[in-house]
Amino acid sequence: MAKLKVGILISGRGSNMAALIAAARAPDYPAEIAVVVSNVASAAGVETAKEAGVPTAVVPHKQFPDRESFDRVVSAELEKHGVGLVALAGFMRIQSPWFAMRWKDRIINIHPSLLPAFPGLRVQQQAIDAGVRISGCTVHFVTPELDSGPTIAQAAVPVLADDTADTLAVRILRQEHLLYPLVVRWFAEGRLTVRGAQVTVTGVPRGATLLFSPDP
Repeated sequence: MAKLKVGILISGRGSNMAALIAAARAPDYPAEIAVVVSNVASAAGVETAKEAGVPTAVVPHKQFPDRESFDRVVSAELEKHGVGLVALAGFMRIQSPWFAMRWKDRIINIHPSLLPAFPGLRVQQQAIDAGVRISGCTVHFVTPELDSGPTIAQAAVPVLADDTADTLAVRILRQEHLLYPLVVRWFAEGRLTVRGAQVTVTGVPRGATLLFSPDP
């Protein structure tokens, strides 16, 4: 059976991209990384992808008059490589409604908080400032509303009394690198069903949680 082709969008170092590339090296992994697209030519993740033998493309957003015209070129690049799933991995662009609808139910993102808490930027500092005891990461489908698409799975980590935004980010990132490849696997295996705001995963026992809680 042919493997699902995944296109990854990045703007920086692409650590989640690297985790997906590493996962895809396993013979039994049902997806392959078909292309990595960046809006920043100097993004470190572009070189990482090249070194891993993954095709890359750079589409500088500043060359376009608006979001949709940029998104259409990015979409064409993904389609050229036969992509069936788009994975955002530190892609620092708010996408147009056109793009979200063009890839509806075929585009996912990983966000470093337990959504719907702390959307947007500086989320680790938001969590610390709010005094919460638990934070984490969320993999969700992308919709036109920022950080608001249907949640697929989450991983929780403790917020420690002496945490800074940086130390909390490191703890969350470790779980991101585990959770994202798992969700891509589920998608590639055809196990995800979206009904409105709800996502069900075939094979998960009734009453089970999709909130993963690693040891502190």
